[in-house]
Amino acid sequence: MSDALRIGILKLGCIGTLPLIEFLLDERAERTDINIKVSGSGAKLELNQCIEATKVLLEKKPSLVMLIGPAQASQGPSEARRMLATANMPTVVISDSPAKKIVKELEEIGFGYIIVEADSMIGARREFLDPAEMAIYNSDMIKVLAVTGTYNLIVDALDKTIEFIKSGKKPEMPRIIVEGTKAVEAAGFSNPYAKAKAFAAYEMACQASKLTTEACFRVQDPNIYVPMVATAHEIVRSAAKLADEAREIEKRCDTVFRKPHFKDGAAGTKKALMEKPKKGA
Repeated sequence: MSDALRIGILKLGCIGTLPLIEFLLDERAERTDINIKVSGSGAKLELNQCIEATKVLLEKKPSLVMLIGPAQASQGPSEARRMLATANMPTVVISDSPAKKIVKELEEIGFGYIIVEADSMIGARREFLDPAEMAIYNSDMIKVLAVTGTYNLIVDALDKTIEFIKSGKKPEMPRIIVEGTKAVEAAGFSNPYAKAKAFAAYEMACQASKLTTEACFRVQDPNIYVPMVATAHEIVRSAAKLADEAREIEKRCDTVFRKPHFKDGAAGTKKALMEKPKKGA
């Protein structure tokens, strides 16, 4: 691992793509081409916490940083990006739909970005959100993002950037807004009904954000905002069920699309359960 590419993952806050990001890149913990270091601010996005997390990561001297989290326009993440830009650090920002507001800024400083429209904000109202509800919501969101192909798309984009750096070339930074059509194509569905269910799940998750944003930031009457956040969580729960149905269809047909990593970081592909993955296919 001494010659492995050092990758830094900066976690600021939490979104559905955040908890498993380092494991998506090395799902069997056997890649020898990369060495991932993680630093984070915890649940909060306060300025000092984001600064400290960024300093810790920069001290690890990564060759590539993935900055992941919500509220990219807020002070903490904005300062983290400034610090990374000042250090001339190749950076990919992974965030949710509101980050579309800073796309021009990211492009001007040479950062890549992957913005996931379905990575919906949680219903963060005290009357509703407790530790169990938070965990359930995130598990549902993870299932939606996994089955619909969102994670496949993210991993493909990051692996491509990693390969550029490994080869000594200037990295080609991803600049992707993940819409439903892009996600389900990356999922590799064979059955059209499975694909339709996954597409529906993605679009449902996109809609949940509209409710949670309204309920958490604009509506002040608890008689209105509590049912709104509960509704958004029910939408995501239903989306997770649809996503599960989509994958079950593919399992029944023995056509689940899998892209496991080999030790050198190359991705293999396969569909039938008992076949071996084909490298570089």
